[in-house]
Amino acid sequence: MSKPRRSSGSWRERQEKDPYVQRARREGWRSRAVFKLEEIDSKERLLKAGMVCVDLGSAPGSWSQYVTATLGGRARVVAVDLLAMDALPDVEFIQGDFQDDAVFEQLLESAGAGGADLVMSDMAPNISGTRAVDQPRSMYLVELALDMARRVLKPGGSFVCKVFQGEGFDDFVREARNSFARVRVIKPKASRAGSREVYLVARNFSL
Repeated sequence: MSKPRRSSGSWRERQEKDPYVQRARREGWRSRAVFKLEEIDSKERLLKAGMVCVDLGSAPGSWSQYVTATLGGRARVVAVDLLAMDALPDVEFIQGDFQDDAVFEQLLESAGAGGADLVMSDMAPNISGTRAVDQPRSMYLVELALDMARRVLKPGGSFVCKVFQGEGFDDFVREARNSFARVRVIKPKASRAGSREVYLVARNFSL
């Protein structure tokens, strides 16, 4: 989880007033991040019954929760995170680092021989508040996510990941275009206006 830059008191106060936080609580979602995926899906129609979905950096689980709730459990969702995550119906959770061979093999086995239809990542590094430190950390994570997507996606599959605009961003978008027929960058309404956070949506994977 990213650490807030402001004092913990002001961050908590902002969270309490955040309309997306309040709505997530009312509707029973695990975090406000669900509304980012909801908007992306409404524009891109990513979710389809019977799909296999891999959720990287899944905790606390709102993206996995959204997929299985939207599809009524008619999907295989494999969620991976270093942090613990409470169980969700129709979601297989693997705790560990997906760079570790044993975790990666477990992920592949869970996804099945046919591969995944969708790889999604809402990962972000712990924020220090120093852009020269935080930006390379964030780009390292999205590069890991893209590499994982290339390893587990079936042809025609899709990839969604959070990425922060800054040094390395344009190169990353170009790199994604080497493997996907269509790449789009979206800033959902639930992303805070002052944040450099956007989402890369890549469609129609080819080997």
